[in-house]
Amino acid sequence: MAAPPKYPYTFSRRDRDRLPRTQPLTGRVIAVTGAGRGIGRAVAARLAAAGATVAIGDLDAELARKTAGAIGARPGGRLLGLSLDVTDTPSFDDFLRTVETELGPIDVLINNAGIMWVGPFEEEPEEAALRQFDVNVHGVLRGMKLVIPGMRKRGRGHVVNIASAASKVAPAGEATYAATKHALHGYSTAVRAELRGTGVHVSLVMPGVVDTELAVGTATGPTRRLTTDQVADAVLDVVLRPRFEVFVPRQIATLSRLAALLPGRARDALHHLLVPDQLAALSDRSVRAAYEQRTRTARLPEG
Repeated sequence: MAAPPKYPYTFSRRDRDRLPRTQPLTGRVIAVTGAGRGIGRAVAARLAAAGATVAIGDLDAELARKTAGAIGARPGGRLLGLSLDVTDTPSFDDFLRTVETELGPIDVLINNAGIMWVGPFEEEPEEAALRQFDVNVHGVLRGMKLVIPGMRKRGRGHVVNIASAASKVAPAGEATYAATKHALHGYSTAVRAELRGTGVHVSLVMPGVVDTELAVGTATGPTRRLTTDQVADAVLDVVLRPRFEVFVPRQIATLSRLAALLPGRARDALHHLLVPDQLAALSDRSVRAAYEQRTRTARLPEG
């Protein structure tokens, strides 16, 4: 079997419009978690349009299959929709094994599944806090531990963790969510150090507030609400040109670095100016009620 093409390292945003014709990811097998809707769906569609063979994993198996069918109806790579519970090791292992049996060795794993509870920290139900850590942190760790050994043995591979700008800042009203994303940043940093020289890359994509059900009722601060397609563009870019930290939009990176250099009071003032206060923004808690109830009881990760 011919070796898959190497990643091009000269990708630019201007090239994006030519991707359906050039398909630079032809031959690559990519698995995406929490991809039945939201960011995950947009990422799967973008990668498929670039020629990748994409496996869509979602707790809602029927939604995963329908999403794969809908995306697969367009020009692009092959898609496969499968059941996946990222909080269950046998389920994650079965998902990855099925992908490799049906499609071939996994070149890229996109850890996208995630959930968020918003409100005063002392009012957060314990089950909501535990659930966020199980999905947002342990779900990602599970995937990395299961997929990276095979990648290391082959001498190539890439794990892309969809984190958040909350990996660097901590908005009021999102205490546990921010904690999970800070944990993901630290874990990814350490694993990346262990993998240096192995040919396996680890990347973090950290978007601001994205227009998905996860963020309904929240504020964006001085930045605009992102579309899922904007995040998908960033994921495609980092798959083509692997690097560790990717902020969406890029200005967040500049602000993060600036804040790290400022003394305490100035840093607090910058945080107050730029980071939205979600407690103040969420005047009507009912707008998030259906989503938060579902993610706590129906065990449906929302990417």
